Amino acid sequence: MSAELPYILVLYYSRSGATATMARQIAKGIESVPGIEARLRTAPPVSPVSEAVAPEIPEEGAVYVDHDDLRHASGLALGSPTRFGNMASPVKYFLDTTSGLWLNGAMVDKPACAFTSTASLHGGQETTLISMLLPLLHHGMVYAGIPYSETALLETRGGGTPYGPSHVAGPRSDRPVDDHERELCVAQGKRMARLGLALHAMREAE
Repeated sequence: MSAELPYILVLYYSRSGATATMARQIAKGIESVPGIEARLRTAPPVSPVSEAVAPEIPEEGAVYVDHDDLRHASGLALGSPTRFGNMASPVKYFLDTTSGLWLNGAMVDKPACAFTSTASLHGGQETTLISMLLPLLHHGMVYAGIPYSETALLETRGGGTPYGPSHVAGPRSDRPVDDHERELCVAQGKRMARLGLALHAMREAE
């Protein structure tokens, strides 16, 4: 990864793999835009046993996120499966630790988006995306959903919302991310890249 290029942080938590697949498609969209990169990171799991310690490096997939990943990012794409219409605990826990970034205004005027996966079509996708939006607004970020100029948003029979990309994984979490869902993830990534570059230039000019 080049140290000179700005990057969009694609931060996600995934149990069955669907959210991770979406994250990679969003990263693909970001990196299709010249002049900016994607940085994939995951949130570590949260244990109900206080003595449990997760390994510092996950066995597979993206490495765990830290505050510097967020501090130096030119934007944030935040992904989580749905938990009763809300984001998963590991994502919420990480966001709860970002008070220092909030105090310093580190995320102000940076673009943000959210993405999610649910077992059923009406399993709380939109409420989950909105729940993820709230702390990002408190950080002063500029939220960017998916405009209806993306025709896949009108044609999808699975996931896809104006609040952000989504996926219907099925009751056994074995339904693959379909073509429309992938298309919307890539489109979201491209929009994040364009906004990231524009707002990065604006902040640099101040």
